[in-house]
Parts: sequence; structure tokens; C-alpha cells
Amino acid sequence: MNGKDDVRSSHYLEDPATEFDIQGLELDWVGVCWDADFRSINGKWAFHRFTGTKWQNVNDDNRKVYLTNAYRVLLTRARQGMVIYIPEGAPDDLTRPASFYDGTAEFLSKCGPSFL
Repeated sequence: MNGKDDVRSSHYLEDPATEFDIQGLELDWVGVCWDADFRSINGKWAFHRFTGTKWQNVNDDNRKVYLTNAYRVLLTRARQGMVIYIPEGAPDDLTRPASFYDGTAEFLSKCGPSFL
């Protein structure tokens, strides 16, 4: 709520926050970086966690609910607007192939013009 002279205000991107930091808050503007932990594959959500040097499937239903709710919190905090950033992937990085992100980008773009 502070003005442009305070780097902690919503006028700056100096203080990133997780879903834990913003739970219960209403923020003017939100930027969400969507990673490969929660991805849309052929129209269904897939749940992953990065452990060691690779992505692993999440099979525990409680962890799936937790991950879904983490994104729900991130996506429901903005009052005025939101930017969702989805990485393109990198062919030279085995942990970030484009296929991990393309389905999610396609899903969100089908949600309507405001997601383009």
C-alpha cells in the first residue's frame, strides 16, 4: 500500500513472495512464474517435484491437493491484474524441456483472450 518511494510496495518487484507469504493478502498486481511442478498434459494436470537432479511424479493424493492449492492461492491474490510467466524450456537443459511447459501454456491460452 506504500507509494513509489518504498521498494517494498507493489510498484516494484524487489520482494518476491511464495504462496505462504501471500496467503490471505489481496495484492494490486501479481506476477506468477509457473514451473513444471504442476503441468497440463493432454488436458489433465500432472504433479511433479524436483528431487536431486530430476523431476519425479507425485503420487500421494495429499501432496497433489497441496500443490493444487498452492497454485490456487497464487492465482487468486490479484485485485487489478496478473502476469503469468511460463518458461519456454531449454533444449540444452534436461530439467527444462519445452514439453514440460507447452501444455500449460496451451491450456491457459484457451482460457480466453485475457490469458494471451
